[in-house]
Amino acid sequence: MRAIVQRVSRATVTCGGEEIAAIGAGLLVLLGVREGDGEAEADRLARKLLALRIFEDDGGRMSLSVGDVDGEVLCVSQFTLLADVRRGNRPSFVDAAPPPVAEPLYERVREALSARGGRFGAHMEVSLVNDGPVTLIVEV
Repeated sequence: MRAIVQRVSRATVTCGGEEIAAIGAGLLVLLGVREGDGEAEADRLARKLLALRIFEDDGGRMSLSVGDVDGEVLCVSQFTLLADVRRGNRPSFVDAAPPPVAEPLYERVREALSARGGRFGAHMEVSLVNDGPVTLIVEV
């Protein structure tokens, strides 16, 4: 699994012109499920994301987790994170898990994070205000 994690002051997901999820301060997680991923990887990723210490304490050091700051989480499925562009200019998505495998694992991570979510497999518009900016790539 691969996740792009952004510390945000707010984020929203819109689908077909309708806002389907929104959060205030917290984490925006863009999640790609790789072929061969299973429940163990989903659980490990969720634990890692909840434990990430990327929020500032009173001294200005990044030492607090999203739970420590009572932040919210928005999780959006994004198979394009598994794109391979090493050869040619057209991305290959052979490393991405097929939807029947990816969707339950995405939902497992989202539920473990108590996150609001996008609509799996849909065309979505994601808006965010990156706080910092702080952006991490997390893989398990």
